[in-house]
Amino acid sequence: MAHANGFLALVNDAKTRVKQTDVQGYLAMKESGAAHLLIDTREESEWNAGHIPGAIHLSKGIIERDIEKTVPDKAATLVLYCGGGFRSALAGDNLQKMGYANVISMDGGWKAWTAAGLPVEK
Repeated sequence: MAHANGFLALVNDAKTRVKQTDVQGYLAMKESGAAHLLIDTREESEWNAGHIPGAIHLSKGIIERDIEKTVPDKAATLVLYCGGGFRSALAGDNLQKMGYANVISMDGGWKAWTAAGLPVEK
């Protein structure tokens, strides 16, 4: 998908502040047993079509509204993903502004996960 220049500039700015990982980095973190929550920031229709096992769903449209009720611990490690790593970076930037100290955006997101042939849930 070709994104508008203004959107890409906004995403790139957010990525300067939000820690990034890729699918392999996430898998290594998960395999190490590091405590974390995996959060799918995609839209409900995307979630319903399939998602990464163990993820919770807080779409980009509601995550700022519901995160404090869902994850009250602002020191918790949150790994966010979306379709490709853009919406998750934007959401992560906002969560950091809300005081969440350990936010990571999964670069490549769902597309990279499925391209790697990793398991999915419906």
